[in-house]
Amino acid sequence: MVATSTLKTKNSDCVSELVERRYDQVCIEKELDFWDHCLAEPQRTADVAEDGTCHQLAKMFESCLSRAKKTTLHCSFVLVPEQLTRRIAREVLRLASCEPCGLRGCVLYVHLEAEKGCKQLERIAYDATVVPTFELTLVFKQDSTAWPSLRDFLFMGSCFAPTFRHVLKLSPGFRLVKKKLYSSSAGTVIEEC
Repeated sequence: MVATSTLKTKNSDCVSELVERRYDQVCIEKELDFWDHCLAEPQRTADVAEDGTCHQLAKMFESCLSRAKKTTLHCSFVLVPEQLTRRIAREVLRLASCEPCGLRGCVLYVHLEAEKGCKQLERIAYDATVVPTFELTLVFKQDSTAWPSLRDFLFMGSCFAPTFRHVLKLSPGFRLVKKKLYSSSAGTVIEEC
């Protein structure tokens, strides 16, 4: 079946033929109404699916930061700017959109760029059942303008260095590096946001 903008889905001949074959006319009408709606707004259906994936990705980044809080970052709290994980998720989806397997073929390395260098927080395979076709390296940036907490400042003079920093504040900026794995034109794309 080919759908065009001039196609009339509620053609009375077509409906009467289906009714003659003992199909329920009310059911047919509802089905045709559904497909009319889908044809009229195809972008809306795609937007809903993409919004769900974006939300899921944002939650994955938040969970990654939460797990890294005690193990890698050695802090009690990580302050994340509003909508940062959502912005990153949108950028990841944009970079994955031109890949053969889309987001499913992505391996994501999450790092934090702090004053003492770059720390790897986690490796995330979005779909472990798919052979990766590209890698994304996400680099969160520490907010260097944040004042250290008073407790951190008082510990500087003591003979015991603090094992936990109490609050880590992230900058609203981040870096995404894309590396294609299986392409003759394999290259690296760096996006600074």
